[in-house]
Amino acid sequence: MTMADSDFPMDNGASCLPIPPEEENRIVSELVKESELNLKDGNLYFVISNRWFSSWQRYAEPCLGMLSTDEQSSNSQHADEVHSETAARPGPIDNSDIISNENNCDNKNLDIHRMLGEGTDYVLVPQKVWERLLEWYKGGPELPRKLISQGVGQKQYSVEVYPLSLKVTDARDNSKSIVKLSKKATIKELYELVCKIKDVEQKKAHIWDYFNLKKNTLLNVSDQTLEDASLTMDQDVLLEVSLDRDCSSHSGMDSMGNELALIPLEPPRSSLSIAGGSAMSNGHSTGSSFNLYQGSSSGSSLTSMGDKNGDVYRGERGGLAGLQNLGNTCFMNSALQCLAHTPPLVEYFLQDYSEDINMDNPLGMHGELALAFGDLLRKLWSSGQTAIPPRVFKGKLARFAPQFSGYNQHDSQELLAFLLDGLHEDLNRVKQKPYIEMKDSDGKPDEEVACECWKNHMARNDSLIVDVCQGQYKSTLVCPVCGKVSITFDPFMYLSLPMPSTVTRTMTVTVIYGDGSCLPMPFTVNVLKHGSCRDLCTALGTACCLKSDEMLLLAEVYEHKIFRYLEIPLEPLASIKDDEHIVAYRLKKGVRKMKLEIMHRDK
Repeated sequence: MTMADSDFPMDNGASCLPIPPEEENRIVSELVKESELNLKDGNLYFVISNRWFSSWQRYAEPCLGMLSTDEQSSNSQHADEVHSETAARPGPIDNSDIISNENNCDNKNLDIHRMLGEGTDYVLVPQKVWERLLEWYKGGPELPRKLISQGVGQKQYSVEVYPLSLKVTDARDNSKSIVKLSKKATIKELYELVCKIKDVEQKKAHIWDYFNLKKNTLLNVSDQTLEDASLTMDQDVLLEVSLDRDCSSHSGMDSMGNELALIPLEPPRSSLSIAGGSAMSNGHSTGSSFNLYQGSSSGSSLTSMGDKNGDVYRGERGGLAGLQNLGNTCFMNSALQCLAHTPPLVEYFLQDYSEDINMDNPLGMHGELALAFGDLLRKLWSSGQTAIPPRVFKGKLARFAPQFSGYNQHDSQELLAFLLDGLHEDLNRVKQKPYIEMKDSDGKPDEEVACECWKNHMARNDSLIVDVCQGQYKSTLVCPVCGKVSITFDPFMYLSLPMPSTVTRTMTVTVIYGDGSCLPMPFTVNVLKHGSCRDLCTALGTACCLKSDEMLLLAEVYEHKIFRYLEIPLEPLASIKDDEHIVAYRLKKGVRKMKLEIMHRDK
């Protein structure tokens, strides 16, 4: 990128002085709005350290087009400070605080630290904004990232801040290399990059999905994306190279230099899908596909082609498998384990459910989510399994719900809601939904109205999820003018309930003898959370063996001084925070004494 020689280049190149901050802000704001109107795959955005960018904001006024809500709030809180004194012009762009030194062999495609937050640690600016800032301030280094689209149907755009990093193991010498591509890159592009790095002819190369250092699937050269191939961040892939003397035999060498046969075919698939119907491509072949005998009933036997024991257990050994964490996916694993141990769901997905899959439902995922979930549940209930990586399911989830893409933490309840909705639509037995006009209750009994509403709901929604997870709300509406009462029964799938709070709280109070006969002693007691100071004194009296002719005087100490006395017995304990220092003076009853506070200080 060409930069001007002047220390402070002008926008029009006519002056050596920097342009006013208001003009910088105007130019950047217009460029941001222009980029928002032209979103498309491949657009370049640049990562800038929030430390430097915040200093530019204070200098040039907040550019609201690039700020998050929190940042706008923060800037509004400091507006008086910003306007009262002019901020100094920032120095050169400095991204050194967010750059990671790991895996950065050159100055191209530099990595940034993992787990950084947008708006907190860094900001993203369009390419034209970066070019202007670089022209005005110089510095760097530049950290370009591409805009990608995700989701099926209505696409969502996001900047791929962390490209996919893959560890390539060369089977010839067991050497390891790291390649970085977009998760939207194709397997063909992966072959081209690996072969270029390893100086191997592409026709002799064979790359395997080497997750957990096990051969899972041979990645055939195709236009399938790495995301659809279920390749995850920092996972291993294995490179095998055919011998020069006989390329047609697909023979290669392992890490010990021994010849080995390369098999460019996926593991054999059953003639039946995981749902027991005709086979259909899932975009990924696993080593534990299931064969379901046709004509099976609820007690049908299932055969795992990849498992040693070859069956799916529902006894004491079944369902004991764990789910491997793929980054910060514990939110997903916890929800999946809950569903995988719901007995009606287990019974259903271990049977033949192919007839229930609704491929034509516009609200569903063409059955792909149900197939992926069913396959995962069968693996969880297979004998001999330990921890299972839910990579295929995670890929399907990210495809249909881009908000769950990546490997960061998300809300488990939000995921569970989407998953139940998706499974319902994929398994909806109603292929053509009839139009049903809602009718008023007209004074009919609740049982009759509820039955009619549920019948109308089942006419459009009929699936296992409806049978197991849905119910009805009774909604009553009274007109304040005419007094007419309208009663409806609305379906629901999940309820948001508050977590039960504890009834008691733990408090530590320092008891001080009024006559100074003993040293101060801390006591920890349990009291009712919604109790009063009288309850605290009673609990303290029991703990410190208070005599019948003695009493306790509570006080709050702040900065080594008595801040207030808690003399009202019915004062709620909610007024005392957990971090406040409470003391109790042990005094004689019935003796009138003056409160004399003695302060010790150094001169």
